Amino acid sequence: MTDRFRSGAGRLCLDFIRTLRYRGTPSESEEFPDAAAWGAWIDQFGPFPAPAQPASVDEARALREAVHSLLTGEVRDPVRRRLNRFAALPVPAPSLTSSGELRWQASDPASAMLALLARDALDLVTSPEFGRVRRCAGPRCGALFLDTSRPGTRRWCSMEICGNQAKKSTYRAKATAS
Repeated sequence: MTDRFRSGAGRLCLDFIRTLRYRGTPSESEEFPDAAAWGAWIDQFGPFPAPAQPASVDEARALREAVHSLLTGEVRDPVRRRLNRFAALPVPAPSLTSSGELRWQASDPASAMLALLARDALDLVTSPEFGRVRRCAGPRCGALFLDTSRPGTRRWCSMEICGNQAKKSTYRAKATAS
């Protein structure tokens, strides 16, 4: 099974904000057109054993934009209040099954996921890792990612996609100039 949504940005909150794909470019596209898509994202990234069935996608989109504002330094009082409100929601609770497996449960998985995402964003922005959050150098991308490379010089959110496209463009430009 192929994952529906992109991962690998380095933190859960960074993968979450990538659901507005190609943010700020002419190719911008919404990966949460409806509650079913939000539920699919929770199923892919969340800790819950059963599929999530959120009633609405509105709160997810509102949190996504608040997290993006926080990470890009555009925090105003309404954004701060929204983040704090989501972070205060109940988080999933661990429980041990009779067979010794750890399961995560929540009466409302969508709200619990919002709490996890808000808490992850607040943790990131107040940690030393925040200095390593980068914007992808791909001209059509716009994604944020956590640079975990040793020298801290990573340029692309994905070497396989954005990095490869940049290298192809450079190669073509050199070949054309020759």
